[in-house]
Amino acid sequence: MAELAAYAVAANNSRGRLHPESSPSHRSEFQRDRDRIVHSTAFRRLEYKTQVFVNHEGDLFRTRLTHSLEVAQIARAIARALRLNEDLAEAISLAHDLGHTPFGHAGQDALNDCMREHGGFEHNLQSLRTVDLLEERYAAFSGLNLCFETREGIVKHCTLEKARQLGELGERFVNRTQPSLEAQICNLADEIAYNNHDVDDGLRAGLITLEQLDEVNLFARHISHVRGIHRGLSGRRLIHETVRRMIDTLVCDLIETTAANIARQAPRDLAEARQAPPLVTFSEDLLAAQRHMKRFLRAHLYQHYQVLRMASKARRIVSNLFAAFAADPRLLPPQYRAADEGDQLRRVADYIAGMTDRYAIKEHRRLFAVGED
Repeated sequence: MAELAAYAVAANNSRGRLHPESSPSHRSEFQRDRDRIVHSTAFRRLEYKTQVFVNHEGDLFRTRLTHSLEVAQIARAIARALRLNEDLAEAISLAHDLGHTPFGHAGQDALNDCMREHGGFEHNLQSLRTVDLLEERYAAFSGLNLCFETREGIVKHCTLEKARQLGELGERFVNRTQPSLEAQICNLADEIAYNNHDVDDGLRAGLITLEQLDEVNLFARHISHVRGIHRGLSGRRLIHETVRRMIDTLVCDLIETTAANIARQAPRDLAEARQAPPLVTFSEDLLAAQRHMKRFLRAHLYQHYQVLRMASKARRIVSNLFAAFAADPRLLPPQYRAADEGDQLRRVADYIAGMTDRYAIKEHRRLFAVGED
């Protein structure tokens, strides 16, 4: 591995852990973070939480787990090319969705509505709450006791009100500085992964078509290239060859544009990189192409009537579960019953956010279907 750049996160410039621990013997601090995330209960549950589709609709669609692995692969490649900390980029990528609700964004929106008068719900902050508090594995502390930089990368977005409650972790939102370059990479690796793989899943499900995608320049350009060099190619191979080339184009553009940004800004260390404008960016052309892809997916996939039907069911399941548990906390497992009445609704949200798609469906059936227990 190449020597890290002066502005990369490393052991000697990390802000460390909330609870001091002895250094690991044969791995880096950020490898330790990655390993703790992989062994966590919340990470295992991602296998049964889906992106766009509900888990039982098919075995081949992306889940939050496969998505997180894909983000980590992209982020590591970019970090390595830029001489940044691959292990940190991987740890952030694997942890960024740990707090996501069942049923994707529909579940999150429903839970946020339920919690609107009680602090709201946002999956980035729930991911942080998961690694800081909810995981119960170690004798000396709650949570996973991850390094500051890993925790910082998990919180991509935050209101000023919430940021002020996060202390040191929220300072960058208040002061308008940047997270580490590794965290910036993960943010855009996430975008690369879900845009391109939602295209793949949408085609697999038959909710969008190749003909519709002709209006998306990024896709049309790459599928034309594939057809030109592989005449007669069709089906899954045609789609895969196209999607992998789109990902490669976006990754290469991000690396080259970021390298140019860094050379122009010339940060001498991590502190100067944090004070600079965002340095991890696409070129203007590829940024416009990504935005066009997002608009297409929003109009043709996320607003497809079959997806909207699923989202409607998901919101109803989450809302019904929340109402039942809020009205009678005795229905909750004992570990989710709060001693402080003011904290009870947050514990309800913790319980629901931790559910997989199929567990939420089963729990709803147990509570509301006659003859179930």
